[in-house]
Amino acid sequence: MTLKFTTTALATSLASSAAYADSVDGWDRGFGHMAWGGGFGMFGGLMMLIFWGVILALIVMAVRWFTSGRPGGTQSTDATDILKSRFASGEIDEDEFRKRKAALED
Repeated sequence: MTLKFTTTALATSLASSAAYADSVDGWDRGFGHMAWGGGFGMFGGLMMLIFWGVILALIVMAVRWFTSGRPGGTQSTDATDILKSRFASGEIDEDEFRKRKAALED
């Protein structure tokens, strides 16, 4: 949980500091908007695209990471594993376990 929190906090602070850096008084005077002008030219535009690509990739990875361990996610389990866990937890008795296991093996 600590790693997830740290990653989320880091991504949030990165995005907020980038927004602050763009709005600092005097930063954009004479340089145009979002580093397109004032000598940055193609390099500024390329870096902007790389920056937003990294941000989007981090968001996608965070969403996949947060939803990977939840029920109904992409995790798949074998039917025999489910049957074994139900038997181990006491939901079904030994006779029921054997009947269902035999039905699955057929």
